[in-house]
Amino acid sequence: MNREEILTKAQQENKGKDLADKQVQKEGSWIAYIVGVILLIAVDTVNGFVLKNVNRGADFALFTMAFVVFLVKYIKLRKKHELIMTIIWGFLAVSMLVVWIFQLCGVI
Repeated sequence: MNREEILTKAQQENKGKDLADKQVQKEGSWIAYIVGVILLIAVDTVNGFVLKNVNRGADFALFTMAFVVFLVKYIKLRKKHELIMTIIWGFLAVSMLVVWIFQLCGVI
């Protein structure tokens, strides 16, 4: 197989998508997630000091996002580490959902 055949085959496999674009998208998504976590921590901290209450609805959404990321990684890679992280994030997401529902009902 010559160089041109290899190049043609690689382009067909990538279906016209540039690998650099995919990498930049991946990095951008990761940075956006980190910024979201930092902002949520800041908002929770300010709400805790000013309102003396922290709404756990946003925490539930963020933890669910992390759960889904690790679930997809586990499904694709079948690595034990990914399964453990999926379980941890899933537990945290469900916990925040329960706390948020309790907050909405006035229990907390």
